[in-house]
Order: sequence, then C-alpha cells, then structure tokens
Amino acid sequence: MQRLEHLEHLDKHLVDELAQVARETVRDELREQARGQRRRAALYAGSGAAALYAGAAVALAVGLALALVLPGWAAALITAVILGALAHVLRGAARPKASGTVPAQAPAPGGRSAPVPPVPSAPPTAGVVPPRPDSDPDAPRHRD
Repeated sequence: MQRLEHLEHLDKHLVDELAQVARETVRDELREQARGQRRRAALYAGSGAAALYAGAAVALAVGLALALVLPGWAAALITAVILGALAHVLRGAARPKASGTVPAQAPAPGGRSAPVPPVPSAPPTAGVVPPRPDSDPDAPRHRD
C-alpha cells in the first residue's frame, strides 16, 4: 500500500512540473507575439501620422492654388467644403449598409447577373398553414 502512495506522490509531482512547463512555454510564446504586434502597431501609427500630415499639405496646396485666383477667405472656404465632402463620402463608405436595402449582386460566371427570386406580395402569417390547392376540404385526410 505504501508503494502506491509513493507513486501517487510522483504522479502529482510530474503533473505539477508539466503544468509549470506548459505555462512557461505559453507565456514565452505570447510574449513573443505581443512584441511583434507592438512593433506592427507602432509602424501603423507612424504611417497614419505621416498620412495625416500629407493630407494637410495637400489641403494647404489646394487652398494656396485657389488663393491665386480668389480672395483668401474664399479659397479657405472652398477647401473646407471639399474636405467636408470627402469626409462625408468616406464615412458613407465605411458605414454598413441599412438592412432594408438590397445588396448589389455580383455577376454570375459568364458576365450575366444571377436571377432574383420572387418576393411574396403578402407578409407571412405565424401559425397559419395555407390549404393545398389540390386538396378537397371534405376528403378524408391521409398522411403523406
């Protein structure tokens, strides 16, 4: 009986060691992945900042070009309207489509659009089963 208790102690010790090794391995792997993701996030942030400054430079160039033929306030106003319209278009492109709209159909192979199934003229009614057109209401019912 003592021998079995000794083996149980060894089994428990082995399981604890395996669990610790597994935890350390997972921790090291996650740390390595996080390091790569932090670097990627920093590069994306730098890219976004550079794009923001590039957009500001383009807006300034448009305003200065318009200022050559218009008063300064009009050039600034036109530039602001252009940027506002661009922001509106981009926001609309980023928004999900409303549920009531029909999504655009992708063309089927061969260049033709896929057929659209017919839409019922009346909404479905819950719990009501319409009679079969070929059945007689007075005829005895048989299971199909």
